Amino acid sequence: METVITPFTPGMSFAGGLAIGLGAVLLMVGLGRILGATGIMSGLIFAENNDERSWRLFMVAGMILAPLAILAVTGEMPEVNVPISPAMIIIGGIIVGFGASLGSGCTSGHGVCGLSRLSVRSLVAVPIFMTTAAITVFLLRHVFGG
Repeated sequence: METVITPFTPGMSFAGGLAIGLGAVLLMVGLGRILGATGIMSGLIFAENNDERSWRLFMVAGMILAPLAILAVTGEMPEVNVPISPAMIIIGGIIVGFGASLGSGCTSGHGVCGLSRLSVRSLVAVPIFMTTAAITVFLLRHVFGG
């Protein structure tokens, strides 16, 4: 199997982190809502009223259209390399959706917003997410040879 090396991009990573943080603050100040991607998406699908649906729709549209904004600024589309099958992406999405429901929030909601609010639930959830991710990567790369 070919080893893929991820380029070191501290400037772009820092700018992305700032943008996510700013978005989280603006959503909290403007609408009093948490920036959790899974919660936003499920709330869009199961919205109880049109006010809830509209801001969630704009948020999801922004997430989808962001690469076009990067294209407009840099002249290049961001490179996305997903070396797994569409079926595995769907299975992974179902597992993440189940985990987000079980954990009362997703990694973005707990990691970005929950930790900054010193939420006890997030202070427990994030280390569990990170440990599980590290174990998964270790198993997939070193035990199963993926």
